[in-house]
Amino acid sequence: MNMTQEVSELLRKALALPAEARAALAGSLLDSLDDTLDASAEEEWSREIASRIAELDSGKVKPVPWADARRQISAILNGR
Repeated sequence: MNMTQEVSELLRKALALPAEARAALAGSLLDSLDDTLDASAEEEWSREIASRIAELDSGKVKPVPWADARRQISAILNGR
């Protein structure tokens, strides 16, 4: 089996996994590409996450169900 066939087979198997397992696999693959950790970027992300959680907790922003967000994104990408 050549590399292309091997990658295709891995992809086929990965796509057959449940959504949670696919997400974990994708995260692990992305982590494997990041050789260096930027401490200042990590700090900024932590602040951004805390800020967004505070906005949700205070009611300043309302969450949108994924199905609705997906429809909105699709509409934007399709020029509607």
